[in-house]
Amino acid sequence: MLIAVDAVGGDHYPERPVQGAVNAANEFDNIEILLVGPEDLIKKELDQLEYSSNKINILHAPEIIGMQDSAASAVKQKRNSSITRGISAHKQGECAAFVSAGNTGALLAASMFLLGKLDGVIRPTIAATYPTLKGISLLVDAGANLELKPEMYLQFAKMCKIFSSEIMNVENPTVGLLNVGEEPEKGTDLHKEVHKLLSDFPGFQGNIEGKDILYGKTDIYLSDGFTGNVLLKFGESIPDILFQMLSKTMQEKGADQETRQTVLGMINDTMHAFNYEHVGGIPFLGVNGMSLVGHGGSSVEAIKNMILNAAKCVENQVNHKIVNSLNN
Repeated sequence: MLIAVDAVGGDHYPERPVQGAVNAANEFDNIEILLVGPEDLIKKELDQLEYSSNKINILHAPEIIGMQDSAASAVKQKRNSSITRGISAHKQGECAAFVSAGNTGALLAASMFLLGKLDGVIRPTIAATYPTLKGISLLVDAGANLELKPEMYLQFAKMCKIFSSEIMNVENPTVGLLNVGEEPEKGTDLHKEVHKLLSDFPGFQGNIEGKDILYGKTDIYLSDGFTGNVLLKFGESIPDILFQMLSKTMQEKGADQETRQTVLGMINDTMHAFNYEHVGGIPFLGVNGMSLVGHGGSSVEAIKNMILNAAKCVENQVNHKIVNSLNN
């Protein structure tokens, strides 16, 4: 299976994307790689690595969309960028999927414009993995759609259930609606309507309050993109803030160096679930293709895992199952 990889996506290109792609190709017999980006940069990076030349290909794309570039304008103005050319190659059937740790907005815009939507989808969405005491849950929408209609919540629930069961191996995933109270009559008129719409949805557990999220009350949390993105970024800040607070407290209490290292080591192990690199990347659910996005700071391991997720999505026919779910 040929997976296209954005070689100049993210904060640490081309080193991490190229190394992650090579690692995936080296470790898995069924995966071949199409590295997309400036050919000279890619070749220079490949010269430092050991790999099978028949499993690594290059698609020259001289332009780079930066993390700070405006999404829509970048896609329109930089037609020879790695994102645009990579998505185009996928559209033309030259590769099974495209993955990038680059500009999320640009990747979504290119995916929407070039690939379009799956049959029956109102708006594609992006979910994010969220660590809980019971394991990893999905938070959707994580920022693609700031305002939602009731029917979109239902579609997101259907799409995420398929991804959760097929890719995350969760049996009979449960769904909750983020709200300001557990009772059905809580929240805005929109939330009340969504709750009513989801009342007969398999696995729906009702409203979920903020205090329930990290306890893993459900496998999927439904939210508008505005709230979801705020919650996502808040969660990402927890490990670093906790480390800083503990370091300051131990310094004030006069803890010795050995004690500090022991405590911080334990916290590091505890916060392991918040490390996005073990998940890799998540597809834009509802797009008529397989386009995955990873964290801008993705490590080599995260890039490799994103490629594996892409292959697994294709092998498990996630998009086919989404269409069947929405139209039945």
